Amino acid sequence: MNVKEAVLAYEDRIVALRREFHQYPEVSTEEAETSKRIQAELDRLGIFYQTGFADTGVLAVIEGAHPGKTVALRADIDALPIEEKNQHTFVSKVPGKMHACGHDAHTAMLLGAGAVLAEKKAELAGTVLLVFQPAEENAPVGGADQMIADGVFDEYPPDAVFAQHCWPDLPVGQIGVRPGAMMGNSDRFTITIRGRSGHASMPHQTADAIVIANQVISALQTIVSRNADPLKSAVVTIGKIDGGSRYNVIAEHVTLEGTVRTYDEAMRALIKSKMTDLAEGIAQSMDGSAEVDYLDGYPATMNDPFWSGVVKDTAETVLGDGAAPEIEPSMGGEDFGKFLLEYPGVYFWLGTAIASRDVQKPLHDPEFDIDEKALAIGAEMMTQVAVNALMTLNAGEDINER
Repeated sequence: MNVKEAVLAYEDRIVALRREFHQYPEVSTEEAETSKRIQAELDRLGIFYQTGFADTGVLAVIEGAHPGKTVALRADIDALPIEEKNQHTFVSKVPGKMHACGHDAHTAMLLGAGAVLAEKKAELAGTVLLVFQPAEENAPVGGADQMIADGVFDEYPPDAVFAQHCWPDLPVGQIGVRPGAMMGNSDRFTITIRGRSGHASMPHQTADAIVIANQVISALQTIVSRNADPLKSAVVTIGKIDGGSRYNVIAEHVTLEGTVRTYDEAMRALIKSKMTDLAEGIAQSMDGSAEVDYLDGYPATMNDPFWSGVVKDTAETVLGDGAAPEIEPSMGGEDFGKFLLEYPGVYFWLGTAIASRDVQKPLHDPEFDIDEKALAIGAEMMTQVAVNALMTLNAGEDINER
């Protein structure tokens, strides 16, 4: 099956689709028009699909001419509430919304892979599922759980699942993949601290919630520095502080909002427990009180070791030796981890760095962009990963012996 040639014939269409999605971004749970555009392209390609998963999600089904196993490829479709600052000709036409995480590219590349697989289905043994997932950015809820609950895989249970993500830290032509942890547990928390208000000149009559919050913030950092195993990664970040009403009034309450990132479940549980103990204990010792609302978010994205090897081999076949260098995992959160709790598979990174930029803009930045030369590579990778995975599964290779 000549995948590269087929993808290149479709490359202009992939670029055009990416630009169309980019101009009309829709944030999590609002992807109605994006879903319609996906369905229109699937109709054009003659690919069967089902809708209604997590409201706007789409499942396309490409059945090969020969019997075989089933593989799923996933793309997320939602945008972010960010005002775009790029200057190219296809900037977002929706104020305050932008595809700042590459989901426009993910969607276009999966449609490109679908076009090639549909064209080559006479040579295909097995079934490939194209999963277009909404609400990936809607942490800690996300759209993956809802798609599963809505029965996205009930009729076509996959034997392996795969997803890719644009990655500005890698050059075009490189793939990031590793066994085990790829992305981290992504939890959120809110700590509400209550004291007693009063006049700024008479602090002895009050319990200053801002001073209590200051002590809590400092103490939270000791969980990582003094309670956590130094060999197990963890991050505790306070991202928002809200408290006080006036310069000369001692604050009655303060709200802290933040995130916890880990890979290890035991570390996750330790931080959750210690956070509550510290916040409540410090507040009580200072004549106040604290309430911790901890939300378990996306689980760590854990790649199956066997399938990681298949993706790495595929990358080096498609792109050449050295195309899949050694990488370190990221503490970023990813809803695809929910799929990997249910099915073996791999989440990998697609190099999209813009060579002309001295400093790459990171994901979620208002100037985030990709080198569009990566689009054909991503479509080819997804297509070839699906083909190779089906060949491996159909051959009955024991994944435990790899």
